[in-house]
Amino acid sequence: MTDPARARKLADRIQQIVAEMLERRIKDPRLGFVTVTDTRLTNDLRDATVFYTVYGSDAERADSAAALDSAKGVIRTEVGKRTGVRHTPSLTFVPDALPENARQINDLLAKARAADEQVAKVAEGALPAGDANPYREARSDADVDETDGDDADNAGYSGS
Repeated sequence: MTDPARARKLADRIQQIVAEMLERRIKDPRLGFVTVTDTRLTNDLRDATVFYTVYGSDAERADSAAALDSAKGVIRTEVGKRTGVRHTPSLTFVPDALPENARQINDLLAKARAADEQVAKVAEGALPAGDANPYREARSDADVDETDGDDADNAGYSGS
């Protein structure tokens, strides 16, 4: 078991190396506009999962996944050279679901806004069902009869 801080630092370093490799060294024409979003390592530092997003259509995403899979060995070799760890972690590329989740949240927020606008339109000319002021108002001292209040408060009290 390794120190979690060390694993996080190594994961961040691997993420930087992979992003730099994709930007500068990997010249596969199938590789689209890929963004490395996160990297996670197992506790034994043997396996690294690299999460990525691809801007474009489903065909471009599939082509980029194939390009990443074919460049996996070259990227792993570079990660081993630049990190200096005894065992270079194996790399697994996983498409990140973040953009789809964000799109779904935006759709739900738009539906909620539309429902709020509809409720506001319906409530625009509505009147209260009961009294205009349904809350009890504090009574003034003139409204309260002191003898009635004392009897009600001391009901059932026999004294000492």
